[in-house]
Amino acid sequence: MTQQDKAITLFGSLKTEYKTIEAMVKIYCKDHHKTATLCEQCEDFLQYAHTRLDRCPYGEEKPTCRICPIHCYKADYKLLSQKIMRYAGPRMLLKHPVLAVRHLIAEKRPIPVKPAAGASNRHKRKSLGQ
Repeated sequence: MTQQDKAITLFGSLKTEYKTIEAMVKIYCKDHHKTATLCEQCEDFLQYAHTRLDRCPYGEEKPTCRICPIHCYKADYKLLSQKIMRYAGPRMLLKHPVLAVRHLIAEKRPIPVKPAAGASNRHKRKSLGQ
């Protein structure tokens, strides 16, 4: 993740969702790419996911990506996301049970109505001067 991306602050539930995605990517990368730190491909995916969370039109009311009616990931990133989550999802219960349960609960929430303009984390950040 670039320095600029690390400087982007996610708020509320977006921050928790990023932690969940990050944990899943680390599990997947460690088991598939056998590296101590994230490989270049997984680091790129995590950076992309961070950017997508920042720009999600739902903002903090964002549903989980699996049930979201707005598919904002490019096709290749979406396929990689599905691959990572199918592998790491069940393992999250053992390695990160709190994040896993929060994610499962979030999937049961109803999908919010179409977001208002300017509801994204990016708009919130800009209004706070970040």
